[in-house]
Amino acid sequence: MDVRETLNLLNVAPPVGDMPVRTPIDGSEIGRVAYDTKDSLDKKIAAATAAFREWREVPAPKRGDLVRIFGNVLRDHKEPLAHLVSIECGKILEEGRGEVQEMIDVCDFAVGLSRQLYGLTIQSERPDHTMQENWLPLGPVGVISAFNFPVAVWAWNAALALVCGDPVVWKPSEKTPMTALACHALFHQAVLRYGGAHPGLCSVVHGARDVGEWLVDDPRLPLVSATGSVPMGRAVGPRVAARFGRSLLELGGNNAVVVTPSADLGVAMPSILFGSVGTAGQRCTSTRRVIVHESLHDQVFSTLTKAINGLKDRIGDPLEEGTLIGPLIDKQAFDAMQASIAATKKDATEVFGGERVLADKYPDAYYVVPAVAKMPKQTENVHAETFAPLTYVIPYATIEEAMQIHNAVPQGLSSAIMTTDVREAEYFKRHSDCGIANVNIGTSGAEIGGAFGGEKETGGGRESGSDSWKAYMRRQTSTTYFGTERPALAQGIKFEV
Repeated sequence: MDVRETLNLLNVAPPVGDMPVRTPIDGSEIGRVAYDTKDSLDKKIAAATAAFREWREVPAPKRGDLVRIFGNVLRDHKEPLAHLVSIECGKILEEGRGEVQEMIDVCDFAVGLSRQLYGLTIQSERPDHTMQENWLPLGPVGVISAFNFPVAVWAWNAALALVCGDPVVWKPSEKTPMTALACHALFHQAVLRYGGAHPGLCSVVHGARDVGEWLVDDPRLPLVSATGSVPMGRAVGPRVAARFGRSLLELGGNNAVVVTPSADLGVAMPSILFGSVGTAGQRCTSTRRVIVHESLHDQVFSTLTKAINGLKDRIGDPLEEGTLIGPLIDKQAFDAMQASIAATKKDATEVFGGERVLADKYPDAYYVVPAVAKMPKQTENVHAETFAPLTYVIPYATIEEAMQIHNAVPQGLSSAIMTTDVREAEYFKRHSDCGIANVNIGTSGAEIGGAFGGEKETGGGRESGSDSWKAYMRRQTSTTYFGTERPALAQGIKFEV
């Protein structure tokens, strides 16, 4: 785990500062970074504002050229960046590679999008008039990202923002600052290949909550895209709204898979297993609940616990080949998981797993056996998301009851149904209150071509594909009169001059 060598491969000088950065793999310090002050943040936002005045004048396809070059730089550095992602956030190396691939994919998507920022031609009710709806660059965008996807979420925002004409000011999680520095260095390489651009086009700010609050409150950032917990979103949303800015919120998930009597369990169980334990349960799309028909309740619980029991020897160092489950991010995450398990045991019929492992080998790191709770019904405790591998298996009698259970939680990100009955599948898609509703695939993971996000306490924001680009632009309605007679005024009113 040579961090300096990895940084060298990414052409990143080891950062210097007072704030330690620790890897969840063994809890050791891997570097130090300097936190931004209010003055340094002010200068970076001022630079982004100056960059916007230049960048918005560049034709969108030319802006896409820079993103295309950045995607190629990422291809050239995929392996060392994936390695750094795994070191800093603890996900297994294959997932680190997958995250960097998402960055590459969204760059490809954004390049095509740069020629498709379409407006509308609208029919006017007045003779010799034409109406248009135009989409114009919005301004510098603030991006706040979380530790669990330390580079992909920024890329979802940055690639789209850049082709839309917006500079980006990025505050990464204080738990994963070094991957952000690496991305910034790689973007700088792309800018050099592109032929140069304003240095304020992309910047990184480091810090704790106070730095995030300064960023959120700054009126020079018309859009703040924030990914994190529901409490974070409750703080960000009103503060941005108070200055009449826009917020794009990607918050908590309490994602469920509905397993019907007709489900093909050979298809269903691998998806449920991955959704429950992948990234050590630290994905916003991780499977938290399995709502299973009462006839399969015992079988699904037994199958899932046996599968997890068989993975115990695959828990460990995420950089080692064969590891499938890495560590929790820190002790705070472990303590939260243990508190949830203790509360769950009061209601559950049975709880499997949840114990800490490898403590002798890694006394300063937190590896756990994923936990599964067999519930007689969904209780209030289930309504709160635990950002760790804790999955509840809950019975239902009818599909209508399943959807009532499903929609009863306050979050609304990802959902899935396992069924071979097309009527059940369509009923599920119509009645799921989530932003993502899958059939015969799990809740975890999403392709960049679709809009990613959810409803209710998930925040309502949409990132990545489809028409998510519209969040990074401003809409303008334009009417042009091209006749030679006096134009007809609104509501038939006549003014003589």
